[in-house]
Amino acid sequence: MQTKYQYGIYIGRFQPFHLGHLRTLNLAFEKAVRVIVILGSHRGATDTRNPWRSPERIGMIEACLTPEKLQRVHFLAVRDWLYSDNLWLAAVQQQVLEITGGSNSVAILGHRKDASSYYLNLFPQWDYLETGHYPDLSSTQIRGAFFEGRKGDYLDKVPQAIANYLQTFEKSERYTALCDEYQFLQAYKQAWATAPYPPTFVTTDAVVVQAGHVLVVRRKAKPGLGLIALPGGFIRQNETLVEGMLRELKEETRLKVPLPVLRGSIVESHVFDAPGRSLRGRTITHAYFIQLPGGELPAVKGSDDAQKAWWMSLADLYAQEEQIYEDHFQIIQHFVSKI
Repeated sequence: MQTKYQYGIYIGRFQPFHLGHLRTLNLAFEKAVRVIVILGSHRGATDTRNPWRSPERIGMIEACLTPEKLQRVHFLAVRDWLYSDNLWLAAVQQQVLEITGGSNSVAILGHRKDASSYYLNLFPQWDYLETGHYPDLSSTQIRGAFFEGRKGDYLDKVPQAIANYLQTFEKSERYTALCDEYQFLQAYKQAWATAPYPPTFVTTDAVVVQAGHVLVVRRKAKPGLGLIALPGGFIRQNETLVEGMLRELKEETRLKVPLPVLRGSIVESHVFDAPGRSLRGRTITHAYFIQLPGGELPAVKGSDDAQKAWWMSLADLYAQEEQIYEDHFQIIQHFVSKI
């Protein structure tokens, strides 16, 4: 086999892996001696956009490859860094370097289909190989058909091994929960369908830290039912951002700290506005960092939209990253990295 490159790189979420992905991967095997598949959205909480964890997606792809190709493929997984391309790039570059040893014979494969493909322009050190567009193959459409039970609209768009996997997955509790959340989100968006303009929601979140612990809640409503989150919610029309943040903080956690103390302990605020940060739609959140002095952790109790409220150690926070709602892990990281 005549190959041009020592390494071919293919980046994607593969949620799920479909026939277009398989064609691109086979092209990578034609063009390179070894292939590096990089999976995005690593360690994020599962939801209707990312139903499968990294090990599950790797297993799905492996099931589509021959023994010979399995010997030539490497799998890497990287977190999403919604607010820092440089951190994401550093993670990709470091892991790739460990495999390639700095080889200059590297190509990245892909197709610039929309704004989500901008990452293909971030690697000028690698040659770019255009794979072409497969207009009839879309993971978004496949997921929609999957959650709506329309097998005829997706089974012929995925490799047989993936079709088998999906039909087994349909019997799981996670599939049932994801279908419930999918239906909720569809109804949520439909409720705004007659608005004269697409809605933009404004929310607040409180990042309260004391003695190496951050105050978190467990959500008791969709979306994100049961996930760990920051206390927060939608702003009301008759309140300022700070007032809304403090109201939600008190309502959801019953934090035993006087409001004047909380207000006086606000160290910093930041706007988190990644367009795809929330599955509900365009949602911009204003997060406030509240640093309380050391000492005994104040009493808290889950209330309102929270099943439970508690002080989580920063070590536990990192260990439970896969259970954290939306981009709240990255919001917390933004502030605590400055302590």
